[in-house]
Parts: sequence; structure tokens; C-alpha cells
Amino acid sequence: MAPASMIKAPVGQNPRLACHAPGRGGGVVRCSLQGAVVGGRAEWQSSCAVLSSKVAALGTHSINGHVAPSPAPAPSQNGAVLDLVPVSSITGGAITKTNLPQPICIADLSPAPMHGSQLRVAYQGVPGAYSEKAAGKAYPGCDAIPCDQFEVAFQAVELWIADRAVLPVENSLGGSIHRNYDLLLRHRLHIVGEVQLPVHHCLLALPGVRKECLTRVISHPQALAQCEHTLTAMGLNVVREAFDDTAGAAEYVAANGLRDTAAIASSRAAELYGMEVLADGIQDDSGNVTRFVMLAREPIVPRTDRPFKTSIVFAHDREGTSVLFKVLSAFAFRDISLTKIESRPHRHRPIRLVDDANVGTAKHFEYMFYVDFQASLAEPRAQNALAEVQEYTSFLRVLGSYPMDMTPMTAGSSSTISSSDPSSSSS
Repeated sequence: MAPASMIKAPVGQNPRLACHAPGRGGGVVRCSLQGAVVGGRAEWQSSCAVLSSKVAALGTHSINGHVAPSPAPAPSQNGAVLDLVPVSSITGGAITKTNLPQPICIADLSPAPMHGSQLRVAYQGVPGAYSEKAAGKAYPGCDAIPCDQFEVAFQAVELWIADRAVLPVENSLGGSIHRNYDLLLRHRLHIVGEVQLPVHHCLLALPGVRKECLTRVISHPQALAQCEHTLTAMGLNVVREAFDDTAGAAEYVAANGLRDTAAIASSRAAELYGMEVLADGIQDDSGNVTRFVMLAREPIVPRTDRPFKTSIVFAHDREGTSVLFKVLSAFAFRDISLTKIESRPHRHRPIRLVDDANVGTAKHFEYMFYVDFQASLAEPRAQNALAEVQEYTSFLRVLGSYPMDMTPMTAGSSSTISSSDPSSSSS
């Protein structure tokens, strides 16, 4: 570094030296050496001494309860002009720079927080849907983004419109939501958690409408199936029509003023759309639970300090059931429990032809198998099991390894369920 005596500005130029120093009232001193020449160490120290004296005088002075203005810029003996520009404030004796660009820190480069209003979570349906409630359970305080279709929720995450998606995959009464299983294979999102939500259906109608006046009930097909016996037991002579989602059905009835139509939806939907609850808890089974998965662009790091679940999908191109038996044996021999196995026709190869000289040509469906098992990919037994499965299959993909939902269910259900994004913890 050059000594101070070598710092010199050419004559005729207007160098500006920005000097920052704290004062009693807060501020930053901008020292403008307009036309001045700092020719040596003595002159440089003299300029700095003048600067220091002005900094000491800088501050907020109170006179009879009134704030006096800061002193105006004054020239120094050697022609340097001290331009006092307050751009910061004093907090506990230290300057807080409030209007200057702040450096990027590691937190700015980290993923969005697992909880909080900054996290954007896509769900299928409209406000008041069960999926919205599941998104709130999975990520409390999140910014829930409604989507009109399941595939739109997938795309919202892929296109960075949302940070997560919370979508249903199965219901304890209605079974699997096959559409989302197909979309899991079509898209490249990863399962990062699960949440199980008790479903509490209500029969909603416009205020003042009686049950005897109803001729039609609309809702999501799953909701209609889950309330079929209760509606019959109520003696309602109504036509049952499918709608895109439960809350959407309530919104449709309210928006069109349909006094002969009721909707099956949640009590929150009744509050949002100004409807009246004609019957509460009309699901056929009080243990009605829907399982949702939480999807993200990146997988999470599997751990072994809490119960984990892993979801995979595989296919094989060999005949017979022996391959499936071998795959299942890979888990059984290692004492890994399976929680789900689901078969879906292979979209790209739906039919397999088998030629036999004696009986002719036979046609068989080609299947994809979805399996959930209770183990983390961080466990050697799970790694060894998948290595063996890969030997028997023509296609294997891990959809996600994520914490199991272990949160207790609300009253009215005997099962147990869980909050599961590891970084933290849904129609």
C-alpha cells in the first residue's frame, strides 16, 4: 500500500473523497476537495482534522424542545468544502445504514423457508377446498395459490410460480386419486412430505332453503361417493351431479342463486360463500381421511432420526408374476413394511403380446407399480433393497423419501397422522 505522502490529486481536477464517520446525531460526512491539492502528509492530516471537527459537531441539537438544523457546509482553510449529508442514523452509538445497498448474505441464497408467509403453496380448487386446509396444515402461514386443475399445480411449481404443491393421492373411503399418480410419473417434482387430513362434509344451501325444496346435490365425485348412504338415509329425492371440487360447487350455487341445489363442501366454504349448513358431518364414515403429498422442485436429504417413508414406481418387461414376487421379497427379507402398492396401466406400452405356438397370441396389460415403504433412503437396508429391485425391473424411479406424518388426528378419528416437511414438516 502506498504511503499517505504519495496520495496526490492533479491540479485542476475535482477529486471527491467519501469519508464516513459517526457523530452524535448520526450522519455521514462527504468531503469534497474541490480544486484543492493534497500535496503531502501534513496537508492530508490537516484536512482530516478539519473533517473530524465537523463530524464531532454533527448531530441533532434541541433548543427549547425544537430541533435545530445541522450546520451548513463550510470551506476549510485550504479550500476543501465539507458537505454534510445525513444518510444514516445512530442506534446505540453505531451507524445503521438504512438507504445503502446491503450485501447479499447466505440467507438470500438459501431456499424459501419451510413455514411462513413467504412460502407459496399451490393446491387444486378454490378457497374453502379441503386442499387449501391441507396446505395450511403442511405449511402454516403460507401463501396458498388456488389452481383449477391438478396439472396446473404441478406446472406452477415447475415454472417457479409456487414453491410447493400440496395434492391429494388417496382417500380412506374413495381410494386412490389416479390422476395424480399419473402426473407424478409425467412430471419431475419430488415428494418432500405428506399430510393426512380428516374430511368433514357438510350439506350447504342458500340461506332460507329447506331440504325438502332440493332437487339436486352437486360436489366432487369423491365427496358424493363418501356421502352416498347418508344422503339416501336423509330421504332426499335429489339428482347427484359431479363438480370439479367441493368448494367450487358451493361457489357455483352461491354465485348463481340456485335455491333448488345444494353442495357438499366444508364449513369454511359455507362461511366464504355465504351459505347455510343444512346438515353437518354427512360423510358415511367418521374416519374419513385424505392423504396429501407435498411436492417440490428439489428432493430433501433423507435422515434416520425420525420415521421416513419412501415412494417408488417401477415396471418390468417379463412375463408372469414371478418378477413382482421377487420385488416384494426384496423388501420382506429386509423387514421393510410396505404401506401401499398400486398398479396403473403403462401409458406408452399398454398392451403386451405373447405368442404361444399351442394356444395362439394373447394380449396382456403392461403395468406400472407404485409402492410406498416405511424406510429412509439413508438406511443401508433400503439402499440394498432398491439395488435388488433394480435387477428385476426395466424401469425404477424414486418419487421421494420423506418424513411420515405423525401428528395426532383431531377428535372424531381413531387413527393417527403427521406433519412432514423435514425442513420444517393437502378436493
